[in-house]
Amino acid sequence: MTPAARGLSSKITDVECLVLAGKEPFVLVHTEDGLLGVGECDHYGVDMIQPAVERLLKPLLVGQNALDISLLWDRMAAVMQRMSFFGIGPAACGIDIALWDILGKALGVPVWRLLGGKRRDRVKFYASSLRRDMSIKDEVARAVKLVEQGWRAYKLHGAIQTAIDDPGDHSVETVRELRRELGPDIEIMVDVNGAYTRHHAIQIGRQLEELGVHHFEEPVKAVDLDGLAMVAGALDMPVAAGERCYNRWQLYDLARHGKVDILQPDALRVGGLTEMMRVEAMATTMRVPITLHNVQPTLATVAHIHFGAVSAIMPYSQEYSIEPTLIRDEQPILREPLVVEEGGYIRVPEGPGLGIELDLPLMRKLAQS
Repeated sequence: MTPAARGLSSKITDVECLVLAGKEPFVLVHTEDGLLGVGECDHYGVDMIQPAVERLLKPLLVGQNALDISLLWDRMAAVMQRMSFFGIGPAACGIDIALWDILGKALGVPVWRLLGGKRRDRVKFYASSLRRDMSIKDEVARAVKLVEQGWRAYKLHGAIQTAIDDPGDHSVETVRELRRELGPDIEIMVDVNGAYTRHHAIQIGRQLEELGVHHFEEPVKAVDLDGLAMVAGALDMPVAAGERCYNRWQLYDLARHGKVDILQPDALRVGGLTEMMRVEAMATTMRVPITLHNVQPTLATVAHIHFGAVSAIMPYSQEYSIEPTLIRDEQPILREPLVVEEGGYIRVPEGPGLGIELDLPLMRKLAQS
C-alpha cells in the first residue's frame, strides 16, 4: 500500500549516518514502505555528527511518520537547544533534507514542487575559490581559465584568516589584476572571513568599490553586528554575511542589527530546507536578498538548487566550490553528475524528491575507508 493510500503515513524504520572518507557526512532515512531519503550534513565538526544522528536523533525518529516534517524538525530543535548543538545542528539539517526527499518520493513530485513551485528552470552559480595560498599571478590565471570555461562570476577568499589587518594581505591587488584581465563584465566577490577591523574594512571596501566588486563578504567578524552595520553604512557596495548563522533568529539579527545587504544562509547549517523556507519568508518581509553559502558540491548543492528554484529573493549568482572534491571529481557519488552550463547555470532536477540517484555501494565503501 502506498503512503497516499494510507493517508500519507510512512513510518521511519532506521536512520544511518555514513561518513565518506572520514570527512563527508551523509544521512540515510529508511521507511517501512521502502522509501529512502538522503541528506548531507555540514562537514565541519564531522566527528560529532554520526553520534548525534545515531545516538540522539535516531531514537526520536524511528517509528514516527517521516512525512510530518515540521513536527519532527521541532523535536530535533528541542534536543539542539538542550544540548547546545554539539553536532546535533548539522545532523538535524541532513535529516531534514532527507525527510523532504522522502515526502517528494512518497508523492511522486520534486522537492521544489513541495516548496511552492519553481520560478526558474536553472539556478546560476559563481565559481568559489576557497584557497588563500595562491599568488596573485596564479589566482588570476585560474580565474581566466574558469571564464574561458563559461563561468561569469568568481569569488576569491582574501586576507590572512588567522590574523587581523595583516600587512601581507593582497586582496585589493588581486582584484585589481583580475579586473584588468577579466574586464568589467565578470562579477567578482571578495570574502575575508572577518579578518579586518572596522576601520580597515572600510578602507579596503572603498578600494574594492572602485574596482567594481559585486559584494564584500564578512568584512569584520560575523558576531560584530555593530561593526557590520558600520561597514555597510559606509559603503555603497553590498556587504554580505550569514554562513555562521544557525537559525532564522540569528539571520534576522544579522539583517536587522548588522544591516547587511545580502543574507547568506546555508541549508546544512541553518536547519535544512524547512528552516530555509522560514528564512525566505523573513528575508522577503525585510526585503533583504539571499545569496546561498554552499561549499559542498554534491547533494548539498542539489538541495540548494531546489530552494533556489522557488526562492523569490535570490537575484544573484550562488556559491559553488571549484576545489577538487573526492566524491565529485574522483569517485563521484552522484550517478548523473551535476552539469555546469555556460554562464554557471545548473538545471533544476525534475525527478521525485531531490531528483538524483546516489551510488550507495560506493558510498558504503567510502564510509569504510
